[in-house]
Amino acid sequence: MALSPLNARRWRNFKSNRRAFWSLWIFAVLFGLSLFAEVIANDKPLLVSYRGELHMPFLRFYPETAFGGDFQTEAAYRDPEVKCLIISGGSQACWDDPEGVIEQVQATGTVDGEKVEKGWILWPLIPFSYNTINDLETAAPSAPDSTHWLGTDDTARDVLARVIFGFRLSVAFALIVTVTTSIIGVAAGAVQGYFGGLVDLTFQRLIELWGATPNLYIIIIVAAIIPMNFWLLVALSTIFGWTALVGVVRAEFLRARNFEYVRAAKALGVRDRVIMFRHVLPNAMVATLTMLPFIVTGAIGSLAALDFLGFGLPSSSPSLGELTMQAKQNLQAPWLAFTAFFTFAIMLSLLVFIFEGVRDAFDPRKTFA
Repeated sequence: MALSPLNARRWRNFKSNRRAFWSLWIFAVLFGLSLFAEVIANDKPLLVSYRGELHMPFLRFYPETAFGGDFQTEAAYRDPEVKCLIISGGSQACWDDPEGVIEQVQATGTVDGEKVEKGWILWPLIPFSYNTINDLETAAPSAPDSTHWLGTDDTARDVLARVIFGFRLSVAFALIVTVTTSIIGVAAGAVQGYFGGLVDLTFQRLIELWGATPNLYIIIIVAAIIPMNFWLLVALSTIFGWTALVGVVRAEFLRARNFEYVRAAKALGVRDRVIMFRHVLPNAMVATLTMLPFIVTGAIGSLAALDFLGFGLPSSSPSLGELTMQAKQNLQAPWLAFTAFFTFAIMLSLLVFIFEGVRDAFDPRKTFA
């Protein structure tokens, strides 16, 4: 699909901003990888070959009985007996000496002289999920090593796995909140600025009252009454965050509604809705895009702050704010603080650079060489 001349010029301007362009690529790669977090970091295998059949435990539930075990509960794939059952094709000798049977099968393909159909397990790059409680030889939190590349937190969960899932959660939360608040805020600001008069006056008084509401305290009160979850937090953030764009959009519409092309469109009988969103809104996009970096980073910061205070998502969620809180409580484990700091610094810097480039690309006064 070919771009229009205007959008092609904007894309050229964006690419000319090298910092924004490379930030977009880096962020796209990082976020794209985080979308497949279950494939990268999981305590369940990606593929299991058992008696010639392939299974995908990270997508489906398999009871232990599916691999020759005794229980109907989900197979504990990290358990030595379950590993032995898979590799040996369900040999009952696994219950007595799982490590010995595994070595025997891998060396000779037999168990006690009887040939078995050898199976195998394909693990993710990081064989831990964000909520996996690991058996450590030292006290938690443990320092980074060859098994846990960024160490573990104070509940023996792998920090790198939590960062991958937490990055995805934070960015998804920020983007959803930004889109919803922008739609509501742009629509409200457009109506205020275009119609003016009593409509503008009424909206302004309501926004002043709404803006004076202590939203953080209300979210904390709601969290104390109702168990908080992702979508409830998105809804609350949208309810209190939609006013961020109203002011700039309103000002642009107040300025543009008396322009000659707007008066000409009205004289020709063009509907107000068409004039507002097809003709006036594009001229207000630069001011609108200027505010987007603050909304995105503010949403990430709000989520982290609520999780840090313990009023955000449940503690079992892969939260970067909860990781920051653990860094504060475990000063003897500096890898937690360094991980939280660099994760936030990289994520927020990339987003700000990207939106700066988008803002400049939409600005008709700026043309890059």
